[in-house]
Amino acid sequence: MADLRDVLQDHLADEKAGWSMGSFGAVAEFHQDKGEPLDADAPALFVRATRRGAIRLDAGMVGRIEPVAYETLSPKPHRWSHALALCLPAGDAAGSRRDVLTELGPDEDAVRPADRTAILFDMGLALPQCDFCIRADDPALLAILRENAGRSLFDPANPAGGAILKAHPHRVALTRIGRVEVFQKIGGPDTGGVSPPGPHTHLLPQLLKSGRTHSANVPIPDHLMPLGYLHPANPVMDGMGADRDFDIEDHVRFQALYDQFARPDLPILRKAVLAALDKKVEPHRFTVPADRFGRATVRLTLRQQHRLAEKFADSAYLDLVARWREAFDKVSDTTAADDDAPGH
Repeated sequence: MADLRDVLQDHLADEKAGWSMGSFGAVAEFHQDKGEPLDADAPALFVRATRRGAIRLDAGMVGRIEPVAYETLSPKPHRWSHALALCLPAGDAAGSRRDVLTELGPDEDAVRPADRTAILFDMGLALPQCDFCIRADDPALLAILRENAGRSLFDPANPAGGAILKAHPHRVALTRIGRVEVFQKIGGPDTGGVSPPGPHTHLLPQLLKSGRTHSANVPIPDHLMPLGYLHPANPVMDGMGADRDFDIEDHVRFQALYDQFARPDLPILRKAVLAALDKKVEPHRFTVPADRFGRATVRLTLRQQHRLAEKFADSAYLDLVARWREAFDKVSDTTAADDDAPGH
């Protein structure tokens, strides 16, 4: 059984792993490239930083994190996503829920010492479990932010929103388990309308209006609230969501986390599907659970077995899996809400 502290430390040193913190509709992501120079490299202290972004987990809170491993369907039938949600009991997870732009003072807890004199502002998104902030040291931007403190950034007459988009200040997602900092530009007109590779943020007002703490496709128990996510290397797509050759080592590595940290009934169901396939049971003899996450687990298992059968050129097994997929994994059953992009 893996110790969560070891899992987190190992993945902080893994350049293929990604991280995110935030809430549904507002998220800050940390990614790194292979061989990218590091400004902070202390996985034992749960810290990692590059010139583009940073992450720090609160070492004192790591022991209280309740991890939930999960997989989600992709609209593309040869793919899936996976992650480890880093949760706390809902009563311990709440952020400040400020609903107006608020100056918080110098960011003395910034990961990099050079950033600790810059001024932190809560953007006032009123997120359930995250204080989503910007950090500024530009005098012109600071003047506009201070002049409009106490106002909503969603007010069309508030000039602070436009000033933020133009100035590209650092974004900082603060939660009870740590922080993610993003130094790169905000995705928009200055980045060709797309988020830059590597650390970046997403702010999607339509999703924020839902008031959800996480996607409905993620099986988080009702008593828990996710504050951040570890996104281990995905065996079928890279960190930007592009296809990659199936990597069986990355697949096996996450399956070990899934078996230990997933909702307990789901690995049991997966093993039942695998046992039925091993016995060459035809799909009409297998009963799929009515629960949405159970149905998704059957479909995910079949997608993975399809890729494994292709990898090992097992045509007879591939034919059997194809019959099961025809019965249980209709692509038309995958909702548009299923997310294909790690961390988004």
